[in-house]
Parts: sequence; structure tokens; C-alpha cells
Amino acid sequence: MAHFKKKQAGTKQEIPTSAMPDVVFMLLFFFMVTTVLREVTLKVKLDLTTANNIEKIEEKRLVSYIYMGPERLENNQFGEDKVQIDDSIVEDIGAIRNLMYDKLLEEPKLIVSLRVDENSEFGLLTDVQKELQQAGTFRINYSTKRED
Repeated sequence: MAHFKKKQAGTKQEIPTSAMPDVVFMLLFFFMVTTVLREVTLKVKLDLTTANNIEKIEEKRLVSYIYMGPERLENNQFGEDKVQIDDSIVEDIGAIRNLMYDKLLEEPKLIVSLRVDENSEFGLLTDVQKELQQAGTFRINYSTKRED
């Protein structure tokens, strides 16, 4: 009686993993470069007004936020209405012109988004708008929350 031997293929069944660390580091580097983390500590109280017709800004990296509302004090108290740009309170309204002009030079397509507390003084908002106009930042957005 004859015994038959099964022939086996001469190829390896392993997957080469020598390039895997290079691929992992390239992906890690890609996500580190493209991810934008923006965390702003609010120093003013902010309850946005509601609106029906809202458009979402797609390119958030082109947006610079200005917050206006009562300043947060210790023990959950609130003070006078203040203007906050980035992480700092702007004491001199006239300084807004220079700050926003510098930002506009860095990013010519800059959109200024005003986030104003619904109980803020209208005069402060008008002063900020005049300073933005003097800085040449004409692309202004007013942030609201969607009405239910």
C-alpha cells in the first residue's frame, strides 16, 4: 500500500511588521499637527440669547472669540460687565483695536465672534463694535443658542 505525502507550499504565512512603528509614528504626528485644542477659561458670565435662524461656522480656526458679560468674582458673585479676549480681561476698551488688528494681520480671513451675555450693557457692545471697525475686522458673527 502506497503512502502519499501532501506537499506544502514554501511560502511563509507571517505578516511583516518591521514597518509598523514607522506607520504608527507618522499617524501620531499627523493627528498631533492637525488637531486644534482650544480651551478658554471663561472669566465672565455667559448666557447667550436665543435665535431661530442660525448658521454654523465651518472653519473654527479662522474664528477669534470675544466674550462680554458680568465678571466672575469669588464665592459665585458677579461684578461689572467686562470684555474677555482669549484668557484675559481687557481693562481698556481701546486696546481691543490693537489686539484685533494684530490678529487680523496674522489671519486675513479672521472672523470675530461676539459672545455676549443676554443681560449685558448695550453701550459696551457698541464700544467694542466701534473698536473692531477701527481695527478693520469687518467679518463679525454674533453667537447665539438655538431656540427650542
